[in-house]
Amino acid sequence: MQPKKIHPLIPEAQEMLRKNQISRREFLRLSTLLGLSLASAKYLAACAQPTSTQAPTAVPPTAVPPTVAPVATEAPTSGIMRGGVLRCATRVERVDHPARFSLVSQSHAWRHVFDYLTYTDEKGITHPYLLEKWEVSEDLLTWTLSVRQGVKFNNGKDFTADDVVFNFNQWLDKDVGSSILGSMSYLSKEGVQKKDDYTVVLNLNEPSIFVPEHLFHYAACVLPKEFGGDITREPIGTGAFTMEEYVPGERCRMKRRPDYWRMGADGSPLPYLDEIVMVQLGEDRTADIAALQSGQVDTIIEPTVAIWEAVRNDERYVVTSTPTAATRVLRMRVDQEPWNNNLVRQALKHCHNREKILAIALQGEGTIGNDSHVAPAQPEYVDIPPYPFDPEKSKALLAEAGYPDGVTVELVVASDWPESMAYAQILKEDAAAGGFTINLKPMPASQYWDGWTEWNLGITWWAHRTLAPMLLPLAYIADDDGNPVPWNETRWVDEEFSQLVKESMKTIDLEKRREIIGKCEVIQKERGSVCIPFFMNVWKIYDKKFHGIVPSPEEFAIFHEAWKEA
Repeated sequence: MQPKKIHPLIPEAQEMLRKNQISRREFLRLSTLLGLSLASAKYLAACAQPTSTQAPTAVPPTAVPPTVAPVATEAPTSGIMRGGVLRCATRVERVDHPARFSLVSQSHAWRHVFDYLTYTDEKGITHPYLLEKWEVSEDLLTWTLSVRQGVKFNNGKDFTADDVVFNFNQWLDKDVGSSILGSMSYLSKEGVQKKDDYTVVLNLNEPSIFVPEHLFHYAACVLPKEFGGDITREPIGTGAFTMEEYVPGERCRMKRRPDYWRMGADGSPLPYLDEIVMVQLGEDRTADIAALQSGQVDTIIEPTVAIWEAVRNDERYVVTSTPTAATRVLRMRVDQEPWNNNLVRQALKHCHNREKILAIALQGEGTIGNDSHVAPAQPEYVDIPPYPFDPEKSKALLAEAGYPDGVTVELVVASDWPESMAYAQILKEDAAAGGFTINLKPMPASQYWDGWTEWNLGITWWAHRTLAPMLLPLAYIADDDGNPVPWNETRWVDEEFSQLVKESMKTIDLEKRREIIGKCEVIQKERGSVCIPFFMNVWKIYDKKFHGIVPSPEEFAIFHEAWKEA
């Protein structure tokens, strides 16, 4: 057998593991990003464990076992039952092009109809999915993607490299308006080339190690190259279910696809469920609690802290809590007054009683933030202390900025996000002593999202990302023409910060990457455009008769391997 060539950075990472400079999980994450199978990465990790006499040296490529195809996530291999319906309470969003998804909730149904090129599990390890494997050059500039053969769309069409190229072109097209354009700032459409029917080559403009993880962005659903622009009219995907009904704001119904390409843990074809039904029970999430407790639904997707509080001790349900990088971002438009003055932004940061906000808005279910969009749940996080709650300091900063009598602002907030409303109300009260008169403008979340990048001051929901260099390019840099990327809702672009973010995206060494991100944290805290007082725990809540529901810090609904007891 021809030995598998491994990237030269993998033995370096293995040596770092042996010296306890990185964790085993970080080694697995890096090795798989660099093209090694998880089985091979685990083998090398085991070889890096020091012995009582002598630590082994890095294992040569000839010792690496061959790449294996991905298997289903860990689940019982016996006793799995087929059939049944999973009923979910969630939002059923109005959508058209998945590349324009701006909410995780927009992907809940459609990720069962459309697959992704890769899959990042709950431990942050990225696996091949619609890709069979990938290889990356030593300089991290050339990525060769091997497209999985034998996969068909639900209309019978073969999935090929042409479809992959089409999707990249959609993600990188400014006219489409995809958020992925920001995260893939290292790539242009000209750098995407079809080599043959099942091979695509990416020629990056700048090095990055995070390409495989970006391919699991929730907006990166893989479409056929014939896609006309609206998935509700053309639900043609390679996924495990077909969309039988989709009524925005009300319900959708998905039916098991009998010819899906993946096998489950028991060796039989996925999926196990016959149907998935998702229903939207209104803007008041208390209706979700009643529906769960009465047996009308089996799970609540993206539950609020109030829902968690209501059912966390009920033995009928599985209830898990996971620390994440998900948060509610108070974002200021720096191209508009008064937020174009950094002293005003700093003043508002000093009006945050963070412990109080966390305790009331989230019942303490989270961690304190320091006004940078980097969370303790991310491996690059550096513990930079936040500004203290200091209303007198706030008033002094406002006076220095030219507002000796204070300033009046309007804060737009989604009324059906209870933690956002609680945060806004606490800030309104506490900031009054600091010279801010904050007038709240509550509105339904659907209305908030209609103009979420346009509000002068608002509180926006941001989902978890595994690594800080995955998130920061989405919202805080500019494109090649110098314009803020599509999700840069604050219009804040800082040249030093942007360069540091780009440097972090190509840095393998975790300690060096952490040093870079620590500098980013300081810059965002001191001159950035957001207030982030907390990061949230997220919850999975479902009836105990269901199994195989995949944990997800991103709050993704992933039910491909779910099954129901008789």
